Amino acid sequence: MKKSIICTAAFAFAFTCAVAGVSMANNHGPAEMTMGTKKPVHFPHKAHQDRGKCADCHHTKGADGKQGPYVAGQEKKCGECHNKDMANAKLNSVKNAGHALCKDCHKKHKASTSCKTCHSKK
Repeated sequence: MKKSIICTAAFAFAFTCAVAGVSMANNHGPAEMTMGTKKPVHFPHKAHQDRGKCADCHHTKGADGKQGPYVAGQEKKCGECHNKDMANAKLNSVKNAGHALCKDCHKKHKASTSCKTCHSKK
């Protein structure tokens, strides 16, 4: 009797861990995002995920203070690094970093670079 209870409990625990792991692995952020306040950016996150990898946009900060490779689960808000304290004036705000990354990618993939593409009123 004890063996069956222990086996059932162990199976239930393993099943719960497996389901939780799959659930976390499939959590890739919201499908739609709105960023900023003055000129909000309406960002179709899911549509971009379907076209590329997380590391195409996301990265970490290395021990040397420079951009490091993307590591799942270590995502931070962009403004934690891209702020007035950053030495690189081209990337020292979320707006500047976003414009650099997004415009370059849109040009590379021959997608619209019109301001209204991202700053549309929804």
